[in-house]
Amino acid sequence: MTESTHDFDDLLQANQDFSDHFELSGFDGVARAGVAMVTCMDSRIDPLGMIGLKPGDAKILRNPGGRVTDQALVALVLGVNLLGVDRVMVVQHTRCAMASGTETELRDRVTEASGVDASWMTLGVIQDQHADIAEEVHKVHAHPLIADSVRVGGFLYDVDSGLLQQVV
Repeated sequence: MTESTHDFDDLLQANQDFSDHFELSGFDGVARAGVAMVTCMDSRIDPLGMIGLKPGDAKILRNPGGRVTDQALVALVLGVNLLGVDRVMVVQHTRCAMASGTETELRDRVTEASGVDASWMTLGVIQDQHADIAEEVHKVHAHPLIADSVRVGGFLYDVDSGLLQQVV
């Protein structure tokens, strides 16, 4: 065995402990609370906990900045049409790296950290979170495969207080 085969031993042990008490066996994958959330990958966010839900209740889609990307839209279309989703939350957050500067500044930070030129990448920096949240909500509303009956809201999560503010 190479050294790298042990890199995940702590996580595999934690998974064994998790499996010993696993309660979702046989679950059909439908969002029991009818909720889908698009939010940021930031580790300060507990998507289910912050809205009082538990595993099995919601579809959680995470990416930098909590953006409604093309792939997030695919997941929302599937969630709405096949998996019981009737409410969609778009949740961005305070002190987000994606809203902390310009596209050039963020690319420069990535270049410096990696030692590799990242000037060719489009990272999707957010200049105005409230305006961006409204635009992301509009993307969901405007999608032809997401029914008008699906309720969509845009929120800003405060990573220091744990509170959600509805923006749209």
